[in-house]
Amino acid sequence: MKKITFWILVFSFSTLLTINHSLMAAETTSPTGKSFTNSLGMKFILIPAGSFTMGSQPDEPERDQEELPHKVTIKKPFYMQTTEVTQAQWKKVMQHNPSAFKYCGEDCPVQNVTWHDAQEFIRRLGQLDGTGKYRLPTEAEWEYACRAGTTTPFNTGLCIATKQANYNGNYPFRGCPSGKYKESVVRVGKFQPNHWGLHDMHGNVWEWCQDVYESYPNRHVTDPKGPSSGTYRVLRGGSWLSHCCWLRSASRRYHYPGTRAEHIGFRVVREF
Repeated sequence: MKKITFWILVFSFSTLLTINHSLMAAETTSPTGKSFTNSLGMKFILIPAGSFTMGSQPDEPERDQEELPHKVTIKKPFYMQTTEVTQAQWKKVMQHNPSAFKYCGEDCPVQNVTWHDAQEFIRRLGQLDGTGKYRLPTEAEWEYACRAGTTTPFNTGLCIATKQANYNGNYPFRGCPSGKYKESVVRVGKFQPNHWGLHDMHGNVWEWCQDVYESYPNRHVTDPKGPSSGTYRVLRGGSWLSHCCWLRSASRRYHYPGTRAEHIGFRVVREF
């Protein structure tokens, strides 16, 4: 009997070592540091602290006047989800699927979610994963992560093709070729990621940010979060039905936080 108990203990200890080794192996190295996959299979990558020029330069084609260029410093690194939240991830947390494009599949981004819906998803995700560190990205974090060190209209350069992002290719960026219009969302991760490992920062679905919309300041700011109250919330990135100019890294839109549309989704960040 003692021998049986001994071997049970040895097996249990060995199993624990194997599990621990597997968890350690789940943390991989990326160009910016560590990445991880949470308990729901959502992949995150570490975005480094740093400074950048937010907004667009006066000579950028098809820019909006509200894109006032100004220096922004992000003081702390943070983890950003490598893709938009998928329909499968949403269903695991919320137990339903509001998406207009269910036929696209579980690896396609969830849509038809309001800013308030995204907040409830984040609250429940935190409960399931045992942390209160999940949230939407700030607008500054979003553009900083989208650019990944670039200063061009897109993180792909002066143009972005429909083989690089999902948008309405009938309306290309000025001076760039037209492309195929898919007329629907596509699965996340279909296109090559930016230099920091993030997919679909341009196109597929507009992404909610945490911020209340306001005009940019004409000064250097650190970790801007927007005003504490206001009417509209910020949307970034463009979508499957957007003209290409709306996919620019600096392009910003806003809507009522209760807006629900087939071209709006989101991705999540986790504080470092």
